[in-house]
Amino acid sequence: MGKTLLEREQDHPQEIVVERGGRRIVTMDSARYVDERNTGRDVVVPASYIGVLPARMVAVHRPRAVIGHDACVGKDGAGIAGLWYLEALGIAAACADGMTADMGNGEDLYRSGVVKHVNYVAETCGVRPGMSVAEAADLLLDTDPTDTEVGNKIRREVVETHESGRRVVVTDSIVWAYPEDENTSVLVTAGHTGRSGAKFLLEAKPWGFICHDGGMSKNRSGIAGLATADEAGLAGACIDGTTAPIGDAFAGYEYGLISAHNQAAAKRGVEVGMTVKEAAHRLLVGGA
Repeated sequence: MGKTLLEREQDHPQEIVVERGGRRIVTMDSARYVDERNTGRDVVVPASYIGVLPARMVAVHRPRAVIGHDACVGKDGAGIAGLWYLEALGIAAACADGMTADMGNGEDLYRSGVVKHVNYVAETCGVRPGMSVAEAADLLLDTDPTDTEVGNKIRREVVETHESGRRVVVTDSIVWAYPEDENTSVLVTAGHTGRSGAKFLLEAKPWGFICHDGGMSKNRSGIAGLATADEAGLAGACIDGTTAPIGDAFAGYEYGLISAHNQAAAKRGVEVGMTVKEAAHRLLVGGA
């Protein structure tokens, strides 16, 4: 015979730490403790890693948002892989740095944790790495996501503007270049710079570009587009795949390093080993 709700609540202890406007922030020691009590209204803070398995346990109950532990990320990023599982379902989620909060202790996660990893849905609510878990939970309690459809996920931000009107634009893929980027924008993106990437670069005709090196890959195919771009007079460089993840241009811009560049970029002062920020600046101010 199935357990009653009261029996399940005893098995799955939760602590309500904030209640406002019919919504709650609820801490618990395990993702397994998320249940139907949390559906639709609660920001749950379970002190489990947010890998795919715990994310599945949580997602079936559709809480408002989730903040968990990153288990110090671990091999193959398994400690945070559930962030994108939840993102695909339109659920805002974040993980705290494993060195700031105890695993298996929901109260400590809420009181002491510092956010380190965020999915896109949580980003649209204003959650950022470096926030305390308590601050992030408050934001998720009060702020509705502005985009829960993965197909609409186009992140784009102007991060530097030159007196000429040129600018550095960060966006996750070169396929999201706009007509106004032609001969105007240095596009910092996070797709590979292979043969197909070069095709999109030639179509976009930016003032300059920085894409990802795709880990270089077989026959250095991850950067093959640099030569094609050089032939067309497009100055460009690549983000070192060991320093920033493919597919996330904002991470690449924030802490990536340059692994390769073409001759047109070298003429503007771009060098292997420099930060992506510095390389983007040199591409912006260099040239005619």
